[in-house]
Amino acid sequence: MKTRGLITHFVYKFKQKRAQIIFIYTNIMARGFIDCHCHLSADEFTQDIDDVLLRAKRAGVKALVAVTEGASEFEKVILLSKTYPGFVFPCFGIHPLQGSGQDLHSVRIQDLEPFLPLFQKYRADIVAVGEIGLDFTPWFARTTQERDEQIKVFIKQLEIAKELDLPVNVHSRSAAKVTIDTMKELGIRQALLHNFAGKPSVAMEGVQAGFCFSFPPAVSKTEQRAKLIRQIPLEHICLETDSPALGIDKHIRNEPGNIMICCEYIAKIKGISSDAVMEVTTQNALRLFSKLKRYNYFSYIVSFC
Repeated sequence: MKTRGLITHFVYKFKQKRAQIIFIYTNIMARGFIDCHCHLSADEFTQDIDDVLLRAKRAGVKALVAVTEGASEFEKVILLSKTYPGFVFPCFGIHPLQGSGQDLHSVRIQDLEPFLPLFQKYRADIVAVGEIGLDFTPWFARTTQERDEQIKVFIKQLEIAKELDLPVNVHSRSAAKVTIDTMKELGIRQALLHNFAGKPSVAMEGVQAGFCFSFPPAVSKTEQRAKLIRQIPLEHICLETDSPALGIDKHIRNEPGNIMICCEYIAKIKGISSDAVMEVTTQNALRLFSKLKRYNYFSYIVSFC
């Protein structure tokens, strides 16, 4: 009986300590930013990634969700996550546009299929499937065949996300409604529509489906996005930089450290404080990318104990 009493006492004290840790952890995470969509494996960051991430930390960024556009970045983003554990969180995805410069073209299924085994190989490491989606910009997807091929690649990656129980990080240029409808048809529940530029009515269809939306610093220069941000509930908004692209000045490289620009702009549109935007968007991100919460929570337990 004495042994049973000691065990009961121990369990009770452990639960008390665990509750205290969770409370402290939640409040710490709420006091920082999460950049939900950035391209850390981009060539623009190769020479000074250490300095870039140091500036991000100094700006209050607690976590970076690093997406890919092509399979050539998969191993690189995994290496970044191993080099900066608990700060850089990798995603795998094949963007709807492939190549670069004069070779930029609409994605084909052969851009994805050879690399499908990597999703399984690194399933424990990746926190989302992305950047995936649709881009029906006329000069890139000129034909019905090209658009159908994009949808085929998109659906395949949505199915991978469902199989791995991961959220999706989504591109939807000139294809907002088709993108949202496709995700709804496949039963996707956890999605981030990054740099969303569709109609407010289409955005609200995404809100009703439980999706989140994020906006980079560049949107602070367009009134159209102000109307969109005003209508989307804060509980469905996350922060992103989309760096190295979509900064305030298109001629200057964007960085994750510029996340405050997005936060302040959304606060201005919503008529609330930047602190409120930071706290709510961070909680939204932790809910969406649940692996971030688990990783940081257990890391914090180790440091706390």
